[in-house]
Amino acid sequence: MTVPAAQPAIIFGGAVAGFALLRADFSPGQAPTGPDAAGATVSRRAGVVALALFALLLALPPLLRPAVGQPVALFESFYRSGAMVFGGGHVVLPLLHASVVDPGWVSDGTFLTGYGAAQALPGPLFAFAAYLAAVAGPRPNGVLGGAIALSAIFAGPLLLLVGALPFWERLRAAGGFRRALLGTNAAVVGILAAALYAPIWTSAVAGPPDVAIIAGALALLATGRTPPIVVVALCAAAGQALAAL
Repeated sequence: MTVPAAQPAIIFGGAVAGFALLRADFSPGQAPTGPDAAGATVSRRAGVVALALFALLLALPPLLRPAVGQPVALFESFYRSGAMVFGGGHVVLPLLHASVVDPGWVSDGTFLTGYGAAQALPGPLFAFAAYLAAVAGPRPNGVLGGAIALSAIFAGPLLLLVGALPFWERLRAAGGFRRALLGTNAAVVGILAAALYAPIWTSAVAGPPDVAIIAGALALLATGRTPPIVVVALCAAAGQALAAL
């Protein structure tokens, strides 16, 4: 099973396990913490349209890809990566890695370099998609490729948000949904641990010197006194020093 197919399967399995095995202990009338949709201005019709468009953009690009080629392949890869992520953050890394490194668009070293630089910048990790498409080998790349990838990776979550908003109050009041959500959250924690191991640890950590750099960076970040961009710069300098030995 490929990585893009594995993550949704794991999340779905966590939801099923949570629904069947867990308990959501909330007092009557109490809802779990989440977005307040009571004053949502999105109508149910607009929500249904957003969900239909979400599904259409997920299903249509693979059909158009043979005829149109790389532009659709680029959109499809990043749209799928954004659409299949639950929990955000580093959960998207294995999907992005499978989308650009496995087909040979971006080398593993270039992927890790961009990921390291992204840690020094504010904002969501989804913005990493613009870098990956800009440095990709096949055209469209550069500014155009980055714009396509950035639009694609944010489009799926945005459509899901708009689609779910009109129904959120009813969903979060349902005990079965709360149990499924608890199981999903547990599955996401496991996916985050897997993302730390592959592709990050397996590609970037080659021996004890690398572990020492990681430990030093963690110690600096734990103090709260060293900005992340400085920590990234120090790690890059340490890596260059090790490579020169």
